[in-house]
This record gives sequence, structure tokens and C-alpha cells, in this order.
Amino acid sequence: MFRGRLIFPFSIELAQLNLAGTAADPDGGGPLTSGYDPDFRETRILPTSDRIGASARAETLIKLPGQFGSTQSLSALLEAQNGNLSPTEFEILFHFRDLERLGLIDTVTGTAKIKVGDRLNAIYQCCDGTLIQKIKNPPGCFCTKASPSFGLHNARNLLITAWKSRDPGQS
Repeated sequence: MFRGRLIFPFSIELAQLNLAGTAADPDGGGPLTSGYDPDFRETRILPTSDRIGASARAETLIKLPGQFGSTQSLSALLEAQNGNLSPTEFEILFHFRDLERLGLIDTVTGTAKIKVGDRLNAIYQCCDGTLIQKIKNPPGCFCTKASPSFGLHNARNLLITAWKSRDPGQS
């Protein structure tokens, strides 16, 4: 059965949140601490010597073919009261055939394992693996939506994902 294909694929490197690794005690503070903030239920920011802080987020890197759906603001630069912001917002399309081949489909529910909160780490050439661009973190670029699309031959073909940066300043 023909399910279509990506037309202009890149090799997309994602940093998926490792729930167990993040829940582990990141700073040796004892059994009651974890990588998650108890109030905000997000990954904690740990103190560093440069006073900027580092995320307690544990991640697993994966590479898979993907195609950009819209790149209107991949690298916009905006001025704000407290400095420059570089908001990012775009779509990446993944083919379910690739997700199935790479074991990125949950066997119980049938849903894709690419989920909200995953972080885009880098973009590579699909054919030779040459780095095109690393995505700066912070602010990072995180998945905000992942929804399947049904098309050719009544099959689930594409996973449409929306990505957005999390700039620490105000716009």
C-alpha cells in the first residue's frame, strides 16, 4: 500500500525528556528532591557557578527523517525591553512509516512517541549527516503539539508537530 513520502527530508535530532532520569536526585540533596519542581511541576533549574543555572532535565537523543512544514519564523530577531529575543515557531512533519521503522510507536496505544515537551536539538542533511544548525538551548525549541494526519488509502501517514521556543524574557 502506497502511503506517500516526505518530499524534502532532513535528519532531525530530538532530545526526548527521560522521565526516570529527570526524576532521579540530580544534586544529591536526598530522597525528597528530584529533577522536578514540586510547585510548578517542571524540571528544576540547578545552581551553577556562573549563576545562570542548569536544567535538571535528563534527555535521550534520537534522529529521524522529518520535513519542515512552515518556517516563517525559524530565526526571527525581535527587540524587547530587556534585550533581544529570538522567537521560533514552525511545523515539522514526520512520516509514520519512519516512526514505525524506528520503534517510535507505542505498541499498546498505537500513538507516536514524539510528544509535547520534546526538544529540537539539531538539524542535519538527510543524505550525508552534515550538521546544518544546532538549536540554542536556552531558549530551546519545544514540541507544543503532535497530531496524526490520515490521508492516502485511508492510512495514517503523517505526524504533524508544532514547535515553539521558550524565551526567558518578555516580548
